[in-house]
Amino acid sequence: MKKYFFLIYILLFACVCTAFAGANYTYSTPSTYNYTQDNTDNEKEKILFIVDFSNSMNERLGYKTKLDTALSTMKEILQMIPANTQVGLRVYGHRTGFTPKQSCTASQLISPVQSNNAANIYAKLTSINAVGWTPITYSLKQAAYIDFADTSSKKRIILISDGGENCDESPCDFIIELMKYRDDIRIDVIALAIGDEDANNQLKCVALVTSGKFYNANTAAELKNSLQDSLNLQKEVQAEIISK
Repeated sequence: MKKYFFLIYILLFACVCTAFAGANYTYSTPSTYNYTQDNTDNEKEKILFIVDFSNSMNERLGYKTKLDTALSTMKEILQMIPANTQVGLRVYGHRTGFTPKQSCTASQLISPVQSNNAANIYAKLTSINAVGWTPITYSLKQAAYIDFADTSSKKRIILISDGGENCDESPCDFIIELMKYRDDIRIDVIALAIGDEDANNQLKCVALVTSGKFYNANTAAELKNSLQDSLNLQKEVQAEIISK
């Protein structure tokens, strides 16, 4: 009888040892998995500014023109953007044409989306003039189909405009159609002292359909606050102060 219990004890001990050995083996494998999380550039949002350079940007806004207000505000904001943030710049209305078609295709990517790009964007902004029309829809098409042709990452457009579309297209209709098969683009719109209700409604539609934000900016301070909120810069500054 004692031999019988002794054999059972040996068998149980062997089973327990085997179980622990197996447990030690399986426990070691997940440790290398966690280091690969959130470590790819594809997870980072790409940001494209689309800035209005139509002739109406030469109108006064307080003591400055709308264009000068936009440029000085952009200079402040660009200095606050982290160097590793991927940003780019498209403008419209920066040239005129002999035909409506030429004026309504006056949109250009003058600084492709990339990191460490803030200084280059500001230099490009200050090198062009506001002279043309307001081809918003065409600019959004170029941004979606060319600038943001790659659909593998999150993308955001920040559109700054002082007026609505004047090229016989609807930015709202275009965005509604685009969102039927694209869900990687969000558009924040900053309406710079726009008094036209229809124009505001069209731009609000562009923002809301893409789950973006719409801002009314009637002063330089409101423009700056809108850009800070859109880029989430205010929170980053506060976080740095608290950490000190």
